[in-house]
Amino acid sequence: MGGVRTALYNYLFAKKHGGDFILRIEDTDSHRFVPGAEEYIIESLRWCGIMPDEGLDDSMHLASEKSERNPHAPYRQSERKGIYRAYAEQLVRDGYAYYAFDTAEELEKARAEAEGAGQTFIYSALTRGGLRNSLTLEASEVASLLESRTDWTIRFKMPTDRVVEMDDIIRGHIEVNSSTLDDKVLWKRADELPTYHLANIVDDHLMEISHVIRGEEWLPSLPLHYLLYEAFGWERPQFAHLPLLLKPVGNGKLSKRDGDKMGFPVFPLRWEAPDGTVSRGYREDGYFPDAFVNLLAMLGWNPGTEQEIFSMQELVEAFSLEKVGKSGAKFNPDKAKWFNKEYLRMRSSTELAREFVPVLEAHGVSAAFDTVEQVVELIKERATFVADFWDIAWYLFKSPEEYVEKDAAKFFKAENVQMAREALESTSSAEAMEEYIRSKEWPMGKVMNCIRLALTGSSSGLGIADIMRFIGREEALARFRRAEERLL
Repeated sequence: MGGVRTALYNYLFAKKHGGDFILRIEDTDSHRFVPGAEEYIIESLRWCGIMPDEGLDDSMHLASEKSERNPHAPYRQSERKGIYRAYAEQLVRDGYAYYAFDTAEELEKARAEAEGAGQTFIYSALTRGGLRNSLTLEASEVASLLESRTDWTIRFKMPTDRVVEMDDIIRGHIEVNSSTLDDKVLWKRADELPTYHLANIVDDHLMEISHVIRGEEWLPSLPLHYLLYEAFGWERPQFAHLPLLLKPVGNGKLSKRDGDKMGFPVFPLRWEAPDGTVSRGYREDGYFPDAFVNLLAMLGWNPGTEQEIFSMQELVEAFSLEKVGKSGAKFNPDKAKWFNKEYLRMRSSTELAREFVPVLEAHGVSAAFDTVEQVVELIKERATFVADFWDIAWYLFKSPEEYVEKDAAKFFKAENVQMAREALESTSSAEAMEEYIRSKEWPMGKVMNCIRLALTGSSSGLGIADIMRFIGREEALARFRRAEERLL
């Protein structure tokens, strides 16, 4: 959900200002590569109607070849790996970065020693002078190690005791002292791939990105990114860091575990992880894509009015990063259902009937479309999801096979059955039947609930007049006789 919301805000901002929304897959961390994730992202965006202006080819795959539509291809960073080393080497030559030759064992030893002294080790201006890098080694040894080793990295040389001043559209002015920051790895010889920091700065520059809108988990990286733009002498884009989506109860970031515990999805679509773990999706749970988009838009953004229901175009017109809050947005699963219910009510009965037909077919029911449409018109105010239609009104399409035991014991008693049978057999409509019961001065509730139980299998449900209008008098009599055979 958080990733889709970030994409949505980027999309809304781009459309509001006549810009382009670009899709780029950042897959330079080979340890975090997940098979199928790229296709999942694209399908999620397609379902939500958040389609990129640039980044996809005509077959809805990530573009690898340059074209008029995709002038900055390829858009998969692993396919751009040949670009980044030159920029990393440039930073070394200009004195903004250096080669680091420390092995994993050496770094682990440094961490352990710092921990033993009650400190936390970070590779920084305070520690790099005692480590194996091109700042401490002779030039000849550096040249030899670059040639013979394949596990070295290029790290950014964080300046000492400098106040980095930054501006964020949402957070405002921010200042951080560089002495608190570590010398991040920018490029790795082992796989010849950059880290997120270098790849994004280079690609954002080459792709002419004007605004970077991302989650607040990237806020600690902003000082490094500011300094990288400065080191390259490039104009910076504007940054906006979005608030977190928070748990419905308690504190902390919303997680899949919260959804599993409370019974709601946190993924836009059903996701099956490589280990076989399956996560529910909003699409498969029956949410409309426009309802899902609407609820996401309101998680962190406030239009400044009482309006809550927005079409995509209305969101574009109303959206402003200045109206995005700084604090986290608590997710409310009941509010999510409310949005879907509102969107269901706005849909025509014809549209909803088309979506209900497959549900009926899955239950082995075939019905005339106009009948389905009439049923939907009758019950849609009671439903939150299209699937609810079956739960609400299945007995309009098939006779009950079972009866709620406690309802049968309460209402399907011999004395009630005799009155109910006579009322059904003596009249031709529900309205006439009610009048007949009144004329006999019989207890209306007992008689009608007895009839309802026979027609629906329980004492709750739609009005008997509506039920009989759909199933007809003959079917009503047949169901009553069947109930007598089974319950008496």
